[in-house]
Amino acid sequence: MTLYQQFSQVLDEQQLMHGKIIVGFSGGVDSRVLLRLAARYSKQHSKACLAVHVHHGLSDNADEWQAQCERWAQEEAVEFACERVTLSQGSGESLEQSARQARYQALGQHIQSGDILLTGQHLDDQAETMLLALKRGSGPKGLSSMASSMDFGLGKLVRPLLNTARQDIELYAQHEQLQWVEDESNTDTRFDRNFLRQTVLPVLNQRWPSFAQAASRSARLCAKQERLLKELLLPELEVCLGEFLGLNISTMSSHSILKREQLLRLWLEANTSLMPTEVQLRNIWQEVALAKQDANPEMNLAGGAIRRAQGHLYWVEAHEDVSDWQQSWPDNDTLVLPDNLGVLKLVSPSKDAKVTLDRQTLSGSLKVIFNPEGLSAHPHGRAGSRKLKKLFQELKIPSWQRRRIPILMQGDKVVAVGNLFVDKAFYGSDCELVWDK
Repeated sequence: MTLYQQFSQVLDEQQLMHGKIIVGFSGGVDSRVLLRLAARYSKQHSKACLAVHVHHGLSDNADEWQAQCERWAQEEAVEFACERVTLSQGSGESLEQSARQARYQALGQHIQSGDILLTGQHLDDQAETMLLALKRGSGPKGLSSMASSMDFGLGKLVRPLLNTARQDIELYAQHEQLQWVEDESNTDTRFDRNFLRQTVLPVLNQRWPSFAQAASRSARLCAKQERLLKELLLPELEVCLGEFLGLNISTMSSHSILKREQLLRLWLEANTSLMPTEVQLRNIWQEVALAKQDANPEMNLAGGAIRRAQGHLYWVEAHEDVSDWQQSWPDNDTLVLPDNLGVLKLVSPSKDAKVTLDRQTLSGSLKVIFNPEGLSAHPHGRAGSRKLKKLFQELKIPSWQRRRIPILMQGDKVVAVGNLFVDKAFYGSDCELVWDK
């Protein structure tokens, strides 16, 4: 089977209907071959094709590479786009990891529903990825290395060359008389992947010529084991989930340590891309789940934190502090809240309306804030006024959510709080305050 036949078989399996083909196009030999294959496939099947080049600015040759990639895309009659990214330094990540994350984020901006993103990783890349996972001490999930296809944004990420050796890709490029860029950083063995490629894998392949194929087979077996484990444990995870997808600590306590840690991993997998280490998993349970009852424990992980409230563990995404935010609000408008917290609007009351107001009481200028400090309210239907802090505690609002609930104010008086309650002085049946999250 030729390389193009293998490529076509992979893409045919994706059953691409109305979406387009997007090629992650660095200009190296792998992506250059990928572009040629994708261009040929798109012409034969009348599919739109887009080559996206990510300009990291790490090399003095970066501008020249961009120009060459654009020229090659034109030669293939493929639409071209370039994304310039700036890598964050000092974040604790390696330069390789930072560049990879920036690259996929940039590529993801071009993916719409039904699209497939093609990247040029091959059989030798898979072996390198598995060795890097071994170096990190990864478990079966990490040793699964790269999937041949996976959901990505609104579409899918597909690696059609994953079972093709680097040597075969280079032979194809030479046969097609293709040109490509040579990134000088690829010979820099200070980078782990380059060290493996230049120093370790040649020795392994000389001793065991089928090493890359064997590593790929092991990765597939690990991936199958992970999928089976997930299939078996998902129903048990559902039993442990409470309101707002929190993990019930009491239910989790009934499981063995082994199962509990796997359930924690499965739960976190839906929330963050970087899995916790063994030590972090133990600490999540010992220092957060089993902390003293009057404590407010927290453990920070990549992209968020683990918190505890009302006997449950919660994943809280990293977010902006909106405590000082405030905005005047003409009540005939929809108010867009900061940090993706939704919108506020006043509408005609619905059948099950909870927060309804008397428009005649809304005589002064209104504003919306998030800081409850020092404020009091007398919720309609309850006796007496209380501090918002106490009301939040009574309503069992987790501490980390209390400064992310919009508070409607008239002067220095609380009118209503989110979708929780309306103050007695402003209660009526004329309109409903809706917090659409």
